[in-house]
Amino acid sequence: MDKSESTKIEMGESSKLERKLGKAPLLGSPSNAISSSDPKVANNKKVGNYKKGISIFDLILRIASVATSIGAAVGMATAGETLPFFTQFFQFEAGYDDLPTFTFFVIAMSIVVAYLVLSIPFSIVCIARSYVVVPRLLLIIFDTAMITLTTSAAGASAAIVYLAHNGNEDANWLAFCNQFGDFCQTTSAAVVAAFITIVLLLILIVLSAIALKRH
Repeated sequence: MDKSESTKIEMGESSKLERKLGKAPLLGSPSNAISSSDPKVANNKKVGNYKKGISIFDLILRIASVATSIGAAVGMATAGETLPFFTQFFQFEAGYDDLPTFTFFVIAMSIVVAYLVLSIPFSIVCIARSYVVVPRLLLIIFDTAMITLTTSAAGASAAIVYLAHNGNEDANWLAFCNQFGDFCQTTSAAVVAAFITIVLLLILIVLSAIALKRH
């Protein structure tokens, strides 16, 4: 009797243990483990890294645009030359403020500089949070406005610089860069820096559009 009772107790305990093991989740079960090779997870990670790389490149180009736009604004604002000879009534000098086009150029490029500096934090946000949409959309809108302003200022100033170098006989506009060589070189360099800013802004717009397209 004792042997039969002990056999029953052992069988009862083993059956309980089997039921507990049957209810316990298996650690190696694919239904409970998070698979690192999930195509969706891998694709999201790839897209996130791609957007982060675009945002880093955007920040680098934005800083470069700040440098070129500052060079354009400061270069034009400091453009001026006074000839070493003068008469009793006249002194021959040239400055950016003598031409309204160059004055508009300085104001426009100053606005562009201020915007580009303020846009850097938005670019940093896009690096930290690569899936954000609103900051990228705002950057596209304002970058487009700034490229329009820069293009108008640079185009108008380029026409004046061309006339200063070559003149126009039909309009009786005489070339004066032979006399004011330093002034013309400074203004020409400022206009070139403005066109470089235009190219950089265009690349920034394209990068933001690509990042939004892959969202």
